[in-house]
Amino acid sequence: MICRRILLKRVWNNGRRWLVPSSSLSPVPTTADYKRHFSTHIMAAFSLPQNNQFTLKIPYMENICKFSSNAVADLHTNGIVDVPLAQTGEGIAECELLKWFIQEGDEVEEFQPLCEVQSDKATIEITSRYKGRVAQVLHVPGSIVKVGETLLKMAVEDTQVPLVTLSNLENEKQPDTKSNKDFTGGVLSTPAVRNLAKEHGININDVQGSGKDGRVLKEDVLKYATQEGIIKDTLVTATTDLGQLLHREKSSLLESAQVSGHYEDTIVPLRGFQRTMVKTMSMAAKVPHFHYVEEIDCDALAELKASFQTNNLEPGIKFTFLPVLIKSLSMALSKYPMVNSCFNEESVEVILRGSHNIGIAMATPNGLVVPNIKNVQSLSILEITKELSRLQQLSLDNKLSPADISGGTITLSNIGAIGGKFGAPIVNLPEVAIIAMGRIQKLPRVADDGDFYSASIMTVNIGADHRVLDGATVARFCNEWKRFIEKPELLMLHMK
Repeated sequence: MICRRILLKRVWNNGRRWLVPSSSLSPVPTTADYKRHFSTHIMAAFSLPQNNQFTLKIPYMENICKFSSNAVADLHTNGIVDVPLAQTGEGIAECELLKWFIQEGDEVEEFQPLCEVQSDKATIEITSRYKGRVAQVLHVPGSIVKVGETLLKMAVEDTQVPLVTLSNLENEKQPDTKSNKDFTGGVLSTPAVRNLAKEHGININDVQGSGKDGRVLKEDVLKYATQEGIIKDTLVTATTDLGQLLHREKSSLLESAQVSGHYEDTIVPLRGFQRTMVKTMSMAAKVPHFHYVEEIDCDALAELKASFQTNNLEPGIKFTFLPVLIKSLSMALSKYPMVNSCFNEESVEVILRGSHNIGIAMATPNGLVVPNIKNVQSLSILEITKELSRLQQLSLDNKLSPADISGGTITLSNIGAIGGKFGAPIVNLPEVAIIAMGRIQKLPRVADDGDFYSASIMTVNIGADHRVLDGATVARFCNEWKRFIEKPELLMLHMK
């Protein structure tokens, strides 16, 4: 029995709460009352030690009954609880399931990681709220799961209702299909098999399983699909393996393509960060942009980088141009705060951001991601180097947190690290400016006296939101940034 108190008009007694027979309510029962009540009503369900001694531990008899303020809807149904996808962040409506850390039949502890999901903003581990056993996994990796949708079903422990666990299901023989249909979660199958049935529009409860204890196999689904006319390939039999089927279809398509000279298209669904890019770039494309292009001499920057690397005493730290560019950018933003702002379209207001949270666009196997370095104005070049290295490693491992990605105020895109002289970037809303930096290359230049010399030139292209910034402001800002890059010793004069 699970005892609950729900929506009673009178309040609880402020004193102790006791479980006693309804016919003889007493605010403070004695130990003898407990023994008598226990012997009369519960002896059939529980056995006492041979000496018939009962030790009263706490007034609530916690090992027998528990009180809860939860709603009736939270009651477990036959010991099975639904584990939904919780809200992973503000504005997140769905996530992609990346991988499971558990499988059906596994024992799970409270707070144990269950799966890894990826939202529009970050990759997150979902942990268990319960201790119990995994009864049914409802989604396969790659599925898009809505917030609030059930991820899996668990048979929980410490409940007074009969538990329906996976071990119970596997130990019970289910002779007829009807009983399988009437039992929720009674069909044994793997997520891959259920996904195959879903792709063909088949109710897996209608499929007769040929595996151990009635488990539905891939062959059962394919056989059922053939019998129902869903798959019109007569070569599919009960012994056909899914891999063989796919291989035969692929070979047939390849032979057909070689004969006709046509090849089949491949549909690739966009997930995770790529889906985010679709949304953000679609919105950014509606913003009126203008671009400002400038060339910057990086000879002094190259010498400074070489000096840093030569005098580096910290193992594992590799100095590059980027940390100095980030720090010098922050110096220029201090003089031109409008470039470090965001635009509120609804209220038609510009918010001048106090922190310089400079985002760095990074290309990863999972798509483009823009983590940002927080409060650059208060960091040293060495601290920026370490934070940049941390973010780069997390992005490669697909482990960036929502805090790493959110809150950016301006973005740098170092396209030159891959190739190209310059690009025409689009702002990362709600920011109002983005800077694309081309590769540094040796180019001939003419000195004031007419002599030729070679210089390390980097081309930068600043994309700006023309609703907020004008060309003169961006030009002056770029000149200030250029001054710090070409004469990095000036950074020492302005650092706090």
